[in-house]
Amino acid sequence: MIQTKVKENLPKSVEDLKEFCGLQTISAQKKMIPETVQYLLNFIEELGGKTKVLDDIEGGHPVIYASFEAGPGGNPEKTLLFYNHYDVQPPEPLDEWETPPFELTEIEGKLFARGSADNKGDLMARLTAIKILKESEAGLPCHVKFLLEGEEEIGSPNLEFYLTQYNELFKADACIWEHADKDDKDRVSLMAGVKGMAYFELVCESADMDLHSKVGALVDNAAWRLTHALASMKNDKHEILVDGFFDGILPPTDLELEYVRSIPFDEQSISNLYGLKQPLITSYNGQDPREANIFNPTMTICGLESGYYGEGSKTVLPKKAMAKLDCRLVPGQDPAHILECIENHLQKQGFSDVKVKLLSGVRAFRSDLSHPFVTLMVRTAQEVYDTEVVLSPNNTGTGPMTEFGHHLQLPIVSTGVGWAHSRLHAPNESIRLKDFEEGIVHIAYIISEFAKTN
Repeated sequence: MIQTKVKENLPKSVEDLKEFCGLQTISAQKKMIPETVQYLLNFIEELGGKTKVLDDIEGGHPVIYASFEAGPGGNPEKTLLFYNHYDVQPPEPLDEWETPPFELTEIEGKLFARGSADNKGDLMARLTAIKILKESEAGLPCHVKFLLEGEEEIGSPNLEFYLTQYNELFKADACIWEHADKDDKDRVSLMAGVKGMAYFELVCESADMDLHSKVGALVDNAAWRLTHALASMKNDKHEILVDGFFDGILPPTDLELEYVRSIPFDEQSISNLYGLKQPLITSYNGQDPREANIFNPTMTICGLESGYYGEGSKTVLPKKAMAKLDCRLVPGQDPAHILECIENHLQKQGFSDVKVKLLSGVRAFRSDLSHPFVTLMVRTAQEVYDTEVVLSPNNTGTGPMTEFGHHLQLPIVSTGVGWAHSRLHAPNESIRLKDFEEGIVHIAYIISEFAKTN
C-alpha cells in the first residue's frame, strides 16, 4: 500500500525537490536564507503542519519548528522528531560541475544538484512520507516534529541556544538524524551517533617580514618551526604523542564492539573508491580497521600556509606559517581539554612560540544500541530494503547530535537517501532516484511502526 502511494507521488516529489534545490541556500555566504525559510513554511503549512520561526540570534539564521499532529486513527502519545538542515555548501569549483549546480538534473536515474544529498533530498523524502500517511484513512500514525536549521554547514553555532531556550518545544521520544548513505556495495547504513571534533588554528611567526632565503644559514623560519611542531605531535606510525590526549575516553561496550566487528569491510574497495596512494594506517599497528574507524580519535592536518606557493620560484624565508588541525573525538573527550593538552605539549617540546586557537569544539555522542528505537530502525530497514543493513555505533564525521542527546535525552539514529558516490560537499553531488523512492517508503514505515511501540 505504502509502496504504491510512494510511486504515485514520486514525480511530484521530484518536482518539489527540484524547486527546493533551486534555492541557493548557502549559509557561509548568507545567501537566500529568507527565501528558503519562506519556501519551507509555505510547503509545510500546505501539508497541514504548524510552523514557528525561531530567530532570536541577531545575525544568525532562523530555526524552523514544524509539527504534525497524529491523525484520527493515530497515537498522539508518541512523538518522533526529525532533525534536518536547509542550508548547503558553496558549489565551487564551478568548472568541475557537469550540470548546473542549482538545477536538479536527472541523468540515468541519478539526480544531480547541490543539496540533493546533503540535506534537501532527505528533508523532501520525509515530508513526502508525511503527506502520504496523512492522506490515508487513519491519518498520520503519531505526532511528528521537525527541527530545521540553516547553519549546519557553518558548524551550527547557535543550535544549542535554541535547544536550551525551546527545550519543551522539541521534546520527543526519539529522533531521526539528517542523512545517511548506502555504501559502495549498496548496503544500507544506519548510524547511532557521531564523533566529536576540536578544530584548531596554529600560527608561528619568526620575523617581522619575509626575508631573502640567503639568510637561511642564520635565521630560523616559521614554516620549518611549525612543521617541526606538528611532527612532534604525531609520529611516522601515526601514533598521537600528546600527553593527556586520550584522557577520559569511554571504552566501547560489548554490544558496540559486536556491531562494529560485524560491519563489512573491504580494504581494496576503500582504496579504489578514494584512489589511495598509501596503505591504511592501521597496517602499522595491526588494529582492526573497523574498530579504528569508529572508536579511535584522530589528529589531521587540514591545511598549511606559508611563504610563496605561486608559479615559478621565489627565494623567500617566510615570516609566518599557519596550519589548520582537526581532531575527531570519541565519547569522553573534551575539546577544551584537548586544547590544553596541545598547548602543554608545545610548551614542553620547546615550541611555546606556536600559538594555538580552538576555532570550534563539539563532543561526541552515541545512542544506547540496546534501546528499542535502535532495534526498530534496524528492523524496518531490513523489511523495506532488499539489501544488507549495517548499523554503526557512530558516524566517523561530526555534527550537532551531542546537543540533541544532552538537552533532549532521547535516542538518535541516522538514515537517508544518499549513496557511496553522492559526493557530499563536492561538485556533481547526487542521489539516485531509486534510493529517494525507497527512502520515502522507509520513513513512512518507521513512523507507522514507531506509533505502535510502548
